[in-house]
Amino acid sequence: MPSFFIDRPIFAWVVAIFIVLAGALAVPMLPIAQYPNVAPPQIQISTTFTGASAEEIYRSVTQPIEEELNGIQGLLYFESTSNAAGLVQISATFAPGTSPDQAAVEVQNRVRRVEPRLPDSVVAQGVRIEKASTSFLLMVAVTSTDGTLDATALGDYLNRNVIGEVRRISGVGQAQLFAAQRAMRIWLDPDKMRGLNLSVADVTNAINAQNAQVSAGRIGAEPNPVSQQITASVPVHGQLTAPEEFGNIVLRAKSDGALVRLRDVARIEVGAETYNYSSRLNGKTSAAIGVQLSPDGNALATSEAVRAKMKELAHFFPSGIQYEIPYDTSPFVKVSIEKVLHTLVEAMVLVFLVMFLFLQSFRYTLIPTIVVPVALLGTCAIMLATGFSINVLTMFAMVLAIGILVDDAIVVVENVERVMAEERLPPLEATRKAMKQINGAIIGITLVLAAVFVPMAFFPGAVGVIYRQFSLTMVVSILFSAFLALSLTPALCATFLKPIVAEHHEKRGFFGWFNRSFNKTSHGYSSMVRRVSHRAGRFMIIYLALLAGLGWAFMRLPSSFLPNEDQGFVLVSILGPSEASSNRTLAVVNKVEDTFLKEKAVEDIIVITGYSFSGAGQNAALSFVTLKDWSERGPEDSASAIAGRINTKLLQLKDAVAFSLSPPPIQGLGTSNGFSFRLQDRGGNGQAALSRASDQLLAAAAKSPVLTGVRIEGLPDAAQVNLMVDRDKADTFGVNFANINAAISTNLGSVNVNEYPNQGRMQKVVVQAEASERMQIPDLLNVNVPNSNGGMVPLSAFAHVAWSKGPTQVVGYNGYPAVKISGQAAPDYSSGQAIQEMERLANQLPDGFGYEWTGQSLQEIQSGSQAPFLIGLSILFVFLLLSALYESWSIPLSVMLVVPLGIIGSVAAVMLRDMPNDIYFKVGLITIIGLSAKNAILIIEFAKDLRAEGKSLIDATVEAAHLRFRPILMTSLAFTLGVLPLAFAKGASAGSQNAIGTGVMGGMISATVLAVILVPVFFVFVMQLLGRGRHGVKGNPGSRIVAAE
Repeated sequence: MPSFFIDRPIFAWVVAIFIVLAGALAVPMLPIAQYPNVAPPQIQISTTFTGASAEEIYRSVTQPIEEELNGIQGLLYFESTSNAAGLVQISATFAPGTSPDQAAVEVQNRVRRVEPRLPDSVVAQGVRIEKASTSFLLMVAVTSTDGTLDATALGDYLNRNVIGEVRRISGVGQAQLFAAQRAMRIWLDPDKMRGLNLSVADVTNAINAQNAQVSAGRIGAEPNPVSQQITASVPVHGQLTAPEEFGNIVLRAKSDGALVRLRDVARIEVGAETYNYSSRLNGKTSAAIGVQLSPDGNALATSEAVRAKMKELAHFFPSGIQYEIPYDTSPFVKVSIEKVLHTLVEAMVLVFLVMFLFLQSFRYTLIPTIVVPVALLGTCAIMLATGFSINVLTMFAMVLAIGILVDDAIVVVENVERVMAEERLPPLEATRKAMKQINGAIIGITLVLAAVFVPMAFFPGAVGVIYRQFSLTMVVSILFSAFLALSLTPALCATFLKPIVAEHHEKRGFFGWFNRSFNKTSHGYSSMVRRVSHRAGRFMIIYLALLAGLGWAFMRLPSSFLPNEDQGFVLVSILGPSEASSNRTLAVVNKVEDTFLKEKAVEDIIVITGYSFSGAGQNAALSFVTLKDWSERGPEDSASAIAGRINTKLLQLKDAVAFSLSPPPIQGLGTSNGFSFRLQDRGGNGQAALSRASDQLLAAAAKSPVLTGVRIEGLPDAAQVNLMVDRDKADTFGVNFANINAAISTNLGSVNVNEYPNQGRMQKVVVQAEASERMQIPDLLNVNVPNSNGGMVPLSAFAHVAWSKGPTQVVGYNGYPAVKISGQAAPDYSSGQAIQEMERLANQLPDGFGYEWTGQSLQEIQSGSQAPFLIGLSILFVFLLLSALYESWSIPLSVMLVVPLGIIGSVAAVMLRDMPNDIYFKVGLITIIGLSAKNAILIIEFAKDLRAEGKSLIDATVEAAHLRFRPILMTSLAFTLGVLPLAFAKGASAGSQNAIGTGVMGGMISATVLAVILVPVFFVFVMQLLGRGRHGVKGNPGSRIVAAE
C-alpha cells in the first residue's frame, strides 16, 4: 500500500482531505455532554391517595404496584416513597442501553394490570408514568419587579404561559411547578354551619348542582318539519366565574322564602390551588419551575433550548414580571469540554516541541504534526457515525492518543532520514526502501495498541459505557494513525523532504550540544546494558522485589468511583423537626439565605420550601446555590471549601438540621455526592423495628472515624393525632363512616368539588375550613357530622383523640420496607473505604435486616469488581497477538514482563498525590499496558532480528538497546509531555483531568526509565531460561523497525 501512495502523492492528499472534510462536517453535529449516557434510564411512577397514613398507603397502593414491577426485562432496581401527605412516588431504574420508551410501555402495562386492586380514588385520578431523572437540570424562576404580584399570581402565570412550552422542549423529561395556580377557595365557618344545621355534604352538593356546564342542545335540530328555516344552539351559562356568583349559591330555601346562601357560611376568594410549595430567589418571593432531563436527553442542548424558549417567552411577559435561571448544571459541561480542548492544544504544542528537539528540522517535524489533526478529525467523523458525543471521556482519549499518533509518523520519518543519510538516496527512493522495511512493524504495533483497548468496549453496565466511549475513540485514532503512516506520511516524505548533505549530523549551537550530550548518554547507556545483561538473574530478583512492592502498594490504594468536581454549585438540604410548621421552616431558610449571601463567591440562591430530596412536607426545604464563574474564584472559594465553611455555620442552627452537599459526579446517579445505602427489613419485623435498626446503625456510624455526615435521607417520624371512633356510639347516633370521612377530610384537608372558567382556563373549586377553625384538637372534635335523621352530631360525642408518634413516610427498595441512608467518607478516606465500613457495621445488626447499594455506590462496586478481569483480559489480548505476530511464546513473554514497570509508576504517582483507585486510574492503567508493551517491542523485536543474523545474545541485546534508546526516549517524552497539561490542570473538571493524567504520566515515566534498563534483562533471561541463548531465532524481516530514530 505505501508504494501506491508514494507514486500518487496527490491521491494521498485527496484521501486526507476527504478525512478532514468528514471530520470538519461532523464536529458541529456532534452532541456535547459531560459524560456519555452513563446514568441508567429511570421511569417515574406517581399518584396520590389522600387521607391515609403512610403505612396504609404503602400497603394498599405502593406494594401492589411494586409486586407487578418484578420481572420487567432490564429492570435493575426500584425504589418507592409513600408519605402521609398522600403522595406515592416509585422510581424504576433500568439497565444502561434499555430504550426509555420501551421501558415506559412495559411499566404502563404492569400498572394497568394492577389498577383493579388499587383504591377507587387512585384509579379515578390516574397513575402518572414519566421518563425523567431524579435530579434537576435547571431551575427557572420568575419574580415581581414592582411587588404587585404575589407568589400565587406568579405561579398562575407560569402554569398558563410557560410550563407547557417548557415541557414540549426536546430533552425535557419533566417540568415541575414549585408554586400553585389560582383556584376558587371556599373557606367554611364551622360555627355558622352548625348554627344553620348544614353539613359539608350540603355545601359540596349545592356547588356541584349550581356550578355546572349544561349541554342544552339546539333549536331546530333534526328531525324537524319542512317549514323549519333556522337552527341555533342554546348555551346555558351554568358555570360561575366570580366569587360573588359563588357567594349567591343557594344552600337552603325555606318555605317562607328565606334563603341560606354560601356567603352566609363561608368566605369566598380567588386563592391558590395548594399551599404545599413555595420558592424564594435571593431572599425574594418567586415562583419556580424545576426541569428534569429525560433519560436520552442531552443536558447542554436541552439547557440551551430552555434558555432560548424563555428568552422568546419573555417578550410576552406583562410588565412587572422578569425571569432568571439561577441554577443550571450545564455550564460545567461546557467549561469542562473547553478546558479539555485547551489541554488538547497544549499537548499538541508540547509534542511538536519534543519532535523538533529530536528531529532538529522543521520539515521533519511538520510531517507528524500534519498527521495528528487528520487522524483526530477522522476520529470525530467515526464518533458521529457511531452515535458518540464530545464528552470528557472521548476528549481524554484524544489527548492520550496524540502521543500515540505521532509515534507511527516518527517511525516513518526517522527511518526515511536514516536511509537518506546512510545510503545517500534521494527522498523518493529512500522512502520507497524505508517503507518496505517497516510495513509489518507499523501494523504489528498498531494491532498491539488497539488490542489493549478492545476488551474495554465489551463491558456491561454504566461503567461499560464509560469504558466503551474511551476505548473505541482510542482504537479509531490508532487505526487512523496506522493508515496515515502507510499512506499520507510516506507521500509527504517522498515529496516534502530534501536530500541530506554530508554535514547533516554535524550541527552546531544548541542542537550540536544536544546531539553530543545525547550520544555520550547513549554510549553510557549501552555500557550499562552490557553490564546488567551479564547479571540478568540478579536483576530478575530485583524485579520480583518490585512486583512484591507493587502488589502491596496497589492493595493499599483506596478505591473510588469518580473524582469530586467543583461543578459551580452546591445543594443545601434543610429539615426541621417533624412537627415544625412552614413558618418555622421559613425562619430557618432566612438564616441559611443570609449565611450564603454573605459569601462573595455566591451568585444566586434559590430555595424551594416544602420539598426536598428526602421528601415533601412543611418541615423540609431544598436550596440550590450557584457560585460565580471559576475564573472569579480561587481555591479558597471552591465548592468544597465553601460547603465546608457553611456547614460549620449551619451546625449552629437550633431549629433544623441543615447541611450543604456536593452534587454527584454524574447527574442521574443519585442526588448528591457520597454513598447511597438502603437498609432493608427482609424479615417482616415492621416499621418500628426497622427504625430501631437504623438508629443502631447511625449510632455506630457516628463513632466510626471512616464516615462522616451519615444521615437518614427521609422525613423523620412525627407526632400523630389518632382519632379513635367508638363504633357503637356512632351507630347509636346514626352516623356512618362515609360521612365522618367526608367531614374530616373537607374541614382539615380540602376537597376539589369541580372546576370553573377563569381567564380562558378551567381551574379548581376547593372547599376547606377557615384556618382559625382547624388549628387545635378542640377544632377537630367540634366538626359536625350529619346523621341519618337529618341532624348534626359533633365528633366529640362518639370519638376521642390519642397522641402517638409514627412514620411520615415509608420507603421501599426492591419490594422490601427500607430506610435510605446517605453519607460521605471522612477526610483522608475514600468512598470505597466508606462502603466497606458501612457493610461491616450493617453486618452487626440483628437477624432479619439486609442492605443493598444503589446509585453511584452500586456502580462503584461493580466497576471495582470488573477492573481486575478487564486489566487481565487486556494483557492476555496483547500476549496472544504478539505470539501470533512473532510465531513465538518466548518473545511475547519478554514483552509482557515490562507491563508491571508501567503500573509501578502509575501507583506511585497517585499515592504521592493522595488520589484513589477510580475509573480514570483504571483507564490510565490499561493505556499504560499498551504503551509499556510498545516500548519493549522497540527493543526486543530488533534484538530478535539481530539474533537471527547470527549475533550473540548479549551483543544483539546491547546493540538493539543502543539503537532504540533514542526513539524510545523521543516517543515517551512526547507522550509524557502530551499528558502533562492533564496532570496539572486547574479549574473546572480539574479533578477528572488530574486523575487520568497523573496515573498515565507516572506510568509512562516509570515504563520508560525502568524499561530501558530491564527490558534487555528480560530478553536475555527468557532466552537463557528457554535454552535459546546460543542459537539463533528465526527472523521476521517484515516486522523489523529499522529506523535509527
